[in-house]
Amino acid sequence: MSARDTITQKLHEAFGPESLDVVDESHLHEGHAGHKPGGETHFRVNIVSDAFAGKSRLDRHRMINATLAKELAGSVHALAIKANAPGEAG
Repeated sequence: MSARDTITQKLHEAFGPESLDVVDESHLHEGHAGHKPGGETHFRVNIVSDAFAGKSRLDRHRMINATLAKELAGSVHALAIKANAPGEAG
């Protein structure tokens, strides 16, 4: 399973999002630190879930980082996160 698919699956299981977009942006970082041939090192996540209602931005990021701890300790070098609760401007 690709890193993108693993991230998508874990976030679906953890947060049951109403929307989720996981984008591999590794190609934008060629030649930068953390980039590896073949990509799957830099990702952008846009997620909307009830699980984030009443949570601060920092808490939302911590929740996602905890869910993806194995990936972040391994092949994923960078993760940009936009996490909203339903109805929030996004």
